[in-house]
Amino acid sequence: MININNKEADPMRPIPTIGDPERYIDSAFVNSAFIELKSCDLWDVKMLYPILHMDHAEENCFVRKEMYERLVKAAGNLPDGYRFRIWDAWRPFALQHELFEKYSVDIIRDFHLEELPEAKRRAAICKFVSDPVPDTKVPPAHTTGGAIDLTLLDPEGRELPMGCGFDAFTDKTCAAYFEAPEHVQGAEDEQVRENRRLLYYAMIDAGFTNLPSEWWHYDYGDRFWAYYMRKPAIYEGVFTREEIHG
Repeated sequence: MININNKEADPMRPIPTIGDPERYIDSAFVNSAFIELKSCDLWDVKMLYPILHMDHAEENCFVRKEMYERLVKAAGNLPDGYRFRIWDAWRPFALQHELFEKYSVDIIRDFHLEELPEAKRRAAICKFVSDPVPDTKVPPAHTTGGAIDLTLLDPEGRELPMGCGFDAFTDKTCAAYFEAPEHVQGAEDEQVRENRRLLYYAMIDAGFTNLPSEWWHYDYGDRFWAYYMRKPAIYEGVFTREEIHG
């Protein structure tokens, strides 16, 4: 079991079960700079979509300034020697569209959605991958620089077991899945539950919100964060790499 060394992220606190975010358009956009994250003592950057050979993958890791500041705080909530591994952050719109097209096929197959009406099928798909709506005012979360996908590394640099992989299509991706007693069948599941709690509260206590359908996905300043915090979204979509440096 993890020794939390009196840090804020207490793995004994259960992850709450909450509903998926609904469409939320309240906004008060700010002019926030992007910061490129590089591997350091606080986190390891390992962008996965280039590794997965996505055509429009972004090799560098960009987040908004305010997210960066809260990510530093979240890293300080971890036990000594632990750090984040970052898999994805800002995405160009072209990548979001590519992911939606590619993953929709897998989700429809794995969840047997073939017979659902189009609107219900699309809503089910959007629980796993954001709809690539080309609207910078209500954009896919990752195009804002306010969404990040990450996990935890132990002091030896090993990823902690989280019960399922990144971008998996299973009910186990839900952050609170292992809070249900019927889903905990032994010591391994208990450890996964503790690991998820550690990640969850390190991020939540730093000001992030979690997308409940994905244990690895956290938000600050985008429309998902705005929905759960009941505040205006502060980041609009930035759809191309050129806009980041513009």
